[in-house]
Amino acid sequence: MRGILATFALGALLACAPATAAAQSAQGSAQRSLSRALGSGIRTAGRSSGAYVVDLSTGQSLFSSAAGIGRLPASVEKLYTTSTALLRFGPSATLTTSILSRGVLSHGTWNGTLYLRGGGDPTFGSQGFDQSHYGGGATIQRLAANLTRQTGITALRGSIAGDESRFDSRRGTPATDYQPADEMEGELSGLAYDKGFALVPGAEFDRHPALTAAADLVNALRDAGVKLSGGAHISAGITPADARQLTDVNSPRMATLIQLTNTPSDNFFAEMLLKDIGAQFGGAGTTASGAAVVRTQLARSFGIHPRLDDGSGLSYQDLTTPLQVVTLLTHLADNPYFTNSLAVAGETGTLSNEMNGTIAQGRCRGKTGTLSDVSNLVGYCQARDGHTLAFAFLMNSIDPDLAHPIQDRMAIALANYDG
Repeated sequence: MRGILATFALGALLACAPATAAAQSAQGSAQRSLSRALGSGIRTAGRSSGAYVVDLSTGQSLFSSAAGIGRLPASVEKLYTTSTALLRFGPSATLTTSILSRGVLSHGTWNGTLYLRGGGDPTFGSQGFDQSHYGGGATIQRLAANLTRQTGITALRGSIAGDESRFDSRRGTPATDYQPADEMEGELSGLAYDKGFALVPGAEFDRHPALTAAADLVNALRDAGVKLSGGAHISAGITPADARQLTDVNSPRMATLIQLTNTPSDNFFAEMLLKDIGAQFGGAGTTASGAAVVRTQLARSFGIHPRLDDGSGLSYQDLTTPLQVVTLLTHLADNPYFTNSLAVAGETGTLSNEMNGTIAQGRCRGKTGTLSDVSNLVGYCQARDGHTLAFAFLMNSIDPDLAHPIQDRMAIALANYDG
């Protein structure tokens, strides 16, 4: 009997051997085909390009080309900012804009200065601006309504001061010499209002956002039925330490804020979040303080050390490698708040017009990064075999219009992979 079983087992092994060999051969063929497609793309992009791809389902590296050489990340930088915001604040955290005062309420009249204190909320502004941009941000009208409902105020005898002291007074980043600039897509302030635009969005920056916010609070209070005795003096100032909070309004959850940052690649949101990180965890609401916290978080959580100069990637002093990017993507692949913040190929955000009608549409999601001579694409693709592939294609010294079709073909090759 033992001899019969041994013979049967040997036969079974011999029968399985061709099938196993065939499977391995097919897998090797698929990997070689993928390598050829990706290698061709990198060669076409030029010597200042690099790439790295990992099969997250197996842990196997599928492609590597200059993966350890630093490149300009452009807006891929936002992944470092938003992942730190998500990890430090948590997905449910909000940013709070408050009204405080040392005054007193007497027979419905508030006597004293109301301080409108900014909480670094990039969505804070007017109802009309919110409806046209977010549809769920914090508005001055909601703040005024909260004040009347929670305090019973019907009249104000005093002044209103806008407090933007959560951040420093620099309106831009190192890339803009800390001045407002069109590429910033807004003006930085601890009390940013309508993204810092004075008139039609994109037309003119507001030189005094705290004053504008305070003035609009006056209008919102009037609309809410509050009488302003003798008018209301408007100023910018710092809330006294002993002022008590009367009401507030909260931003969308952090999970939503990072989605509003990554999907459309919003530079203003990224830089506001960087200063929020600095204010909350780094001791100061500055770009430098926020960048220092991000560097610490990336080293602690992922063991990577990119060079960071800002939060959006506008700076030409930023530097990262394909390997560093994929390392972060690998660690966060199971975090739905992070992965859902990425644009979807052929459907949303900066990828809405890329890979349409291909196998990659809806199967790849990622973050783009574009400067005048930089074009990057990083993210995840679900391959034909069901595996999730994390990838980073960083292309420098190239016209973005030439790079996009190359990246599209490379991502399509990932989605078509059947290893």
